[in-house]
Amino acid sequence: MAIPQLRSTGQMAGGGAGLSTVETRNRVLRNTYALLALSMVPTVLGAWIGVSTGFSFFAGSPFIGLIVFLGVAFGFFFAIERFKNSAVGVALLLAFTFFMGLMLSRLIGAVLGFSNGANLIMTAFGGTAAIFAVMATVATVSKRDFSGMGKWLLIGFGVVFIAAIANIWLQMPALTLTVSALAVLIFSAFILYDLQRVVNGGETNYVTATLSVYLSVYNVFANLLSLLGILGGERD
Repeated sequence: MAIPQLRSTGQMAGGGAGLSTVETRNRVLRNTYALLALSMVPTVLGAWIGVSTGFSFFAGSPFIGLIVFLGVAFGFFFAIERFKNSAVGVALLLAFTFFMGLMLSRLIGAVLGFSNGANLIMTAFGGTAAIFAVMATVATVSKRDFSGMGKWLLIGFGVVFIAAIANIWLQMPALTLTVSALAVLIFSAFILYDLQRVVNGGETNYVTATLSVYLSVYNVFANLLSLLGILGGERD
C-alpha cells in the first residue's frame, strides 16, 4: 500500500504575495514546470536503484522505518525551505526526489511481480500525466478561486495519512482501497490548489512551488499504481 507522503511545512499558507507582476508569476510557473520535469530524473533513478537493491525502510520494523522516513523527510523540508533562494535549494530538492524514488521502489517492485506489472506502471504514469494536465489547465484558465479548498484538503490529507499509517498494522484490503482512492482525489485537488497559488501570485518561489506540486504528483502516481496493482494485477 502506498502511504500518502507529508506536505512540507509552509505549503498551506495563504496568499500574501498577490502584488507580484504577471511577468513574475509566469516566470515562477515556467521555472516550476521545468524543475518539476527535472525532478523526475532522480526520482526514476532512485526507484531503479531501490528495485535493483531491494531497498526498503519498512523491511524490518514498520514503526522504526516510518520514524526514520519522517525524520529524513522533515530534514529535507527544513533544509529546502532554508536554502530555497539559492542553487543549494535546487540541489536539495533533487536529492529529496531521489530519496522519494527510493521510497517508491518497494511499491514498484511489488507491482513488477505481476505478469502485467510493466503495463500497470505505464497506465499509472499515463493517468498521473492526464490528471496533472487537466489540473494545470484548470488552474491556469479558470476564473474561479480555489484557495478556499486549502483547509479542507489539509484535513482530508490528515485523515488519509493517519488511516494509511494505521493500516500498516491492520492490513485491511478494503481500507487500503479506500485510502488509495481518496489519496488520488485529494492530491489531484492539491495540484490544482498549488498551481493556482502560483498563477495568482500566492507563491513566488519556484523551489517551494515545485516541492508542493511534486509531492502531490508523487502521491497521485503512487496511490493510482497501488489501486491498479490491487484491482488489475495478474499472476502467471
